[in-house]
Amino acid sequence: MKRTAQEPLTAAEKREAWARWKRGETQVGIAKVLRISSTGIRRLLVPTGGIPPPARARNPRSLSLAEREEISRGVCAGSSATQIARQLGRAPSTVCREINRNGGRETYRATSADKRAWAQAKRPKECKLAAEGRLRQQVAWKLSLDWSPEQIAEWLKRAFPNDERMQVSHETIYRSLFIQARGTLKKELMRHLRTKRTIRHSRHATISGQCRGKIREAVSISERPAEVEDRAVPGHWEGDLIAGTNNSHIATLVERHSRFVMLVKVKSKDTDTVVAALTKKIGKLPAELRRSLTWDRGLEMAHHKEFTVATDVQVYFCDPQSPWQRGSNENTNGLLRQYFPKKTDLSVHPQSKLNAVAKRLNQRPRKTLKFKTPAEILESTLR
Repeated sequence: MKRTAQEPLTAAEKREAWARWKRGETQVGIAKVLRISSTGIRRLLVPTGGIPPPARARNPRSLSLAEREEISRGVCAGSSATQIARQLGRAPSTVCREINRNGGRETYRATSADKRAWAQAKRPKECKLAAEGRLRQQVAWKLSLDWSPEQIAEWLKRAFPNDERMQVSHETIYRSLFIQARGTLKKELMRHLRTKRTIRHSRHATISGQCRGKIREAVSISERPAEVEDRAVPGHWEGDLIAGTNNSHIATLVERHSRFVMLVKVKSKDTDTVVAALTKKIGKLPAELRRSLTWDRGLEMAHHKEFTVATDVQVYFCDPQSPWQRGSNENTNGLLRQYFPKKTDLSVHPQSKLNAVAKRLNQRPRKTLKFKTPAEILESTLR
């Protein structure tokens, strides 16, 4: 019989729920296993933002339950605090304080004293972002620019290399956003995170590839020059379309060497429209940035030969169901969903909006670039 959300989970059930959540199971799946409503599972996860709380451990310098039992027996036998302390190997003042703070000799009980000490030990350390106002302002500012916590943490190291008070880990930033009890960063800043989730999910999730159509005379990615693979030479691009409702699309282009992004508004995904739009965009680039384009198996590039003739850019096609062969583009498409969510009409966005979003991404530091920005890398290669 399924329990209601109000019925509390036991300690063992909570541990199992957290273990399953870390393995990537859904809230509904966990609820079915534990025979509780999914609301009950959500109430467990939300207060800590989906981040498992650390296991509590007793301070080794604190009195144990066994020692408190010895104190209780000594009190009943009429022994002095000094005698009890000598038997335990503790300071007399420790024993005296323990007795006095738990009702004195008349009412001291080991079990209740131990429970009281365990409850009072819940004194969480003040979060660094709560203590350092200037640091909190810097983090909030960068979050408002859609920077990820990891990008912010690395930028702080570079901006304030000799000031530890102005440095914080990305994990602390995430916890300050997700864990309700902290309240150090405004909740509305969470909407600037790429996923816009209110709780952290497990990283053990996968996205299945899609089967795409065949393209005549397609040149396989296996024939791509070695210089494309090692990313040492600029001018090699990866491309794709992201889709919205009402048959709306945006073409995305990512330069492999610098991860520089360009976005192109397309009125439809038919090959004539897409090839014409890409030809116009690529044609504006200097010759050293027009070397190759790697695309998936989408039929929107069926007229790839016309594109190559117009731009002198050779097109290579990925293997079927192999999105990782365009890894930079796939990652960028994920970042773009923060600005262009799924199940929205992409046709409402003018090219100026697309340019502004691309500029924002190009001015954000990237971990794969050692936290330099794509704009910095591209500019340095063109000097």
